Amino acid sequence: MPLTCELDPVIDDEVYDGVLALWTDVSNAGGAVGFVPPVTPDDIRPSLEHAIAEVRAGGRRLVLGRDDEGRVAATAFLAYNTHRLMRHWIWLYTVMVHPAHQGKGYGRTLMAAVEAAARALPGIEAIRLTCRGGTGADRFYTACGYKEVGRVPSAIRVAPGDDRDDVIMLMML
Repeated sequence: MPLTCELDPVIDDEVYDGVLALWTDVSNAGGAVGFVPPVTPDDIRPSLEHAIAEVRAGGRRLVLGRDDEGRVAATAFLAYNTHRLMRHWIWLYTVMVHPAHQGKGYGRTLMAAVEAAARALPGIEAIRLTCRGGTGADRFYTACGYKEVGRVPSAIRVAPGDDRDDVIMLMML
């Protein structure tokens, strides 16, 4: 059951609705993608609208993964850095694999597609991301070739009394 990834898919209603459902399901399963459960699609929609607007404006690229039935099963957003002294690296945001597909290798397939997409972008020398400490995501990204380059203690407040580190990771291309 392979994951098939595509860079810059047409963002029609099917893709939009699929990414919205994915983001909602990942968030409600406890995924560290900007929300704390429980959430509804209406909670996620403003963040998705912002990301899609950035894609349409050319500031972000969408890597979309589909399962063997063609359903949206994974996503990641690559965002160009607009600071004139930092245009040689890009941000990686909102890396998600549907909870039903966890443990199938979809995450590694998605990350390989992200790396390939970044390598094909002119002038890009690195990918930078941040992840929430205490989730194991940093171990996953390390296994995909990223290195921890910084950590801000207690920068993410998941709930009162539950602060997590913001882990900064980098992959040189």
